[in-house]
Amino acid sequence: MSSPTVTGDTPRIGTDENPLIHPVTGERLVFTKRAAETGGEVLEFLLRMAPGGFIATPHVHPYAEERFEVGGAPVMIQVGRSQRLYQPGEVAVVPAGVPHNWWNPGTEESATLIQLRPAMDMETVFETMFGLAADGKVNRKGMPNPLQMMVLARAYRREVTPPPPLSWFVGPLSAVLAPIGSRLGYLARYDRYSGPRRD
Repeated sequence: MSSPTVTGDTPRIGTDENPLIHPVTGERLVFTKRAAETGGEVLEFLLRMAPGGFIATPHVHPYAEERFEVGGAPVMIQVGRSQRLYQPGEVAVVPAGVPHNWWNPGTEESATLIQLRPAMDMETVFETMFGLAADGKVNRKGMPNPLQMMVLARAYRREVTPPPPLSWFVGPLSAVLAPIGSRLGYLARYDRYSGPRRD
């Protein structure tokens, strides 16, 4: 699979013409409302998940609420210690700060509309994680190497963290290891995946 490089003659990443694709987890993502379009209020995207597809890791959005409107096939959503199979048409809302995870346990593709409020910089997180995956720079669970993860964990600690107790260690560890990763060339944002900055 070719890398999702952003160039002048390639459609912007995360569109119908050029979706973000994670070859390991079976996810395909198209942004429907970007942070810049909503003044940072919301990031909305359609996430299609292949049968047996999964999110790379359970996680927490410390300051953002996440809303799932299930479509296509049913998906299993775990919020805290509780998990339930959500049918098409059902909605799940995960409050900020609550660990969650989800996956497609069925034999048909799911198509879940997701909103994050506020958007923060989750758009770049998705572009980076999916870009690294498309370039073959993740393990069989869909995660980049530890130093790359420390750079991302430090840069996006307001957007997303591991659940406790892992988060208790990742925060301090990333403060030490992220600078090392940066010196070795690992970045929190790549023009290759997100395009030139539009600041």
